[in-house]
Amino acid sequence: MEKKQTPKMSRRERKKAMTPEERKKRKRKRRIIWGSIILVLVIFRLLLPYIVLKYVNGKLENLEEYYGHVDDIDIHLYRGAYVIKDIRILKRVEKKGKTGEKDTIPFFKSPSIDLSIEWKAIFHGAIVGEISVEEPVVNFVKDKHKGEDVKADTADFAQLVDDLMPVTINRFDIHNGQVHYHDLGAKPKLDIAMKNINITATNLTNVTDSKELLPATLTASAEAYEGKFALNAKFDGLAKKPTFDMNVSMNNLNLVLLNDMLREYGNFDVKKGTFSMYGEFAAKQGKFGGYVKPFLKNLDIVQWNKEEGDFKQILWETLVASAAEILQNQKKEQLATKININGTFDKVHLNTWRAISYVLRNAFLHALKPSVDNSISINNLKEGGKKTFLEKVFGGNPEKKEARKEKREARKEKREARKNERKKK
Repeated sequence: MEKKQTPKMSRRERKKAMTPEERKKRKRKRRIIWGSIILVLVIFRLLLPYIVLKYVNGKLENLEEYYGHVDDIDIHLYRGAYVIKDIRILKRVEKKGKTGEKDTIPFFKSPSIDLSIEWKAIFHGAIVGEISVEEPVVNFVKDKHKGEDVKADTADFAQLVDDLMPVTINRFDIHNGQVHYHDLGAKPKLDIAMKNINITATNLTNVTDSKELLPATLTASAEAYEGKFALNAKFDGLAKKPTFDMNVSMNNLNLVLLNDMLREYGNFDVKKGTFSMYGEFAAKQGKFGGYVKPFLKNLDIVQWNKEEGDFKQILWETLVASAAEILQNQKKEQLATKININGTFDKVHLNTWRAISYVLRNAFLHALKPSVDNSISINNLKEGGKKTFLEKVFGGNPEKKEARKEKREARKEKREARKNERKKK
């Protein structure tokens, strides 16, 4: 005899066929499962900041030339972000023969760094991140933070950012930052600062407009001794070689507030005067070009300092003041020049004789305009024009000069090699 197959019951029918006790057991089982999942998620959420904090501090401790520490981490899962709180990075210095000790002045510190997903970019089909740094302070200390050291450590910091933010950065913001230069050996000690720095860099990974030659933008502003700093740039963040077009300006920096620095490095001080600067630069295919136009306006140098009673000091101040008075444009009361800079990032060429020509032109012919000339662009890295008289007389051919310099260096190396061979014999 064939067995009768029991018809399959639907989910609703099985639920109706359950006894009250079975229903209670099923509900209890569901509550236990969901309760366990929620408990695991709550525990994970509570432990996550400590896990991330340990990870971040581990990365900071492994920096070769620096030591870093973070006090706390906040997690914001709803927007895919975490906030690093109270970060400090210090230079490892050598003191009394001991290496690895920390500097007393932090190289970098910030109360808050926000690392998050940039949701706007998701609508363009890209998952990228953004970083917002609040009130950062960067300190350069003379003889401790040298330019070549910072350059050598740049790769470490770039790797650190990659480790802390696992997706490509598309936007970068700095709010109310500061940069300080310290000379602890000066008398009095120098602390030269640029404050209220605000920087915004967008479209670093070319998410929104891939057809533009320079799709990314950067704007920066800052304040320094009553002066206003501004920078605007367009660039290609994905280019293998620097590709950008930028202009920069500094307006009406009060030199009286920098008298400590002028006395230390220039051996003079001023009663009044302002400093302004304008420039343009562009780069592509490993080459760059541009200029800076510095302006000293209403300059009045202190002379005949009887309190010091130093004849050399009096003579020097007199010479500086006299030179400034002779070389300034009397009508505009400004001392100015234009310094052309071009070349490759390995070899930079400064047109010294043209800069001197511009000093004389500003003083005796036509005053230079305190503004950007709009003469440099990504398609025009070098200004044209005829050579000035001083360039013709003293400038010579830069390429021939460079060739002669290379030959001299080659001969010098050969002589040193011969000397070393003789010593070995």
